[in-house]
Amino acid sequence: MKLLLISNSTNAGEAYLGWPQGFIQDFLLKHGIRKVVFIPYAGVNLSAVSLTKSYDIYEERVSGVFRTLGFELVSVHQASDPKQAIQQAECIVVGGGNTFHLVSMMHETAIMSLIRQKVSEGTPYIGWSAGANVACPTLRTTNDMPIIEPASFDCLNLIPFQINPHYLDANPEGHGGETRQQRIEEFLALNRDITVAGLREASLLEMEDGKLILKGHRSLRVFNFGKEPSEYEVGTDMSFLLK
Repeated sequence: MKLLLISNSTNAGEAYLGWPQGFIQDFLLKHGIRKVVFIPYAGVNLSAVSLTKSYDIYEERVSGVFRTLGFELVSVHQASDPKQAIQQAECIVVGGGNTFHLVSMMHETAIMSLIRQKVSEGTPYIGWSAGANVACPTLRTTNDMPIIEPASFDCLNLIPFQINPHYLDANPEGHGGETRQQRIEEFLALNRDITVAGLREASLLEMEDGKLILKGHRSLRVFNFGKEPSEYEVGTDMSFLLK
């Protein structure tokens, strides 16, 4: 499989999709991609008068970046037959936003299993934030509020471990709630055989030729039940997570 799993779209003070643009461009060029199919269902825009309009706004924002990079982008929500759009896709791109809404719509439109099949057969896949989370077996390591109840928490299962996007090491000053690490440890207490990768912002995982490499600008933290978390630096071969 060919995967680019990105923690976040935008760093503070940067343009939208600023930091990962080079990685996205390199990934698409080396796989000969010129046109991508975009999944906008994580986008719930407060200013939009309807969800369809919300998807329109999201498509316009992302397509502007991809056009600048030299690629055409079309959104699956514009297709008369979303299943056919997925089946014909050269590359599938899943944007961030609310993971619960994304997963709900992927099940509702019956594209979850189709994307899994396409990507398993070699179609390149790019996802950031919620789009990285849905590459996992389940959405249960998202940070998002459950604004909608999906038919299932099951996701694409392209990788056998869980990603926690936007992983933070500490709580804000004055906050008395659980840390991100504590939340992940709660998950592990009930899911003891699953590994969780805390993917910090400005970092990503790229999979190609059976290898999974950490790229970007920050280290990654790996959690397993009953063990101290482990840190891995940029450039590390993380393929052991695939076993």
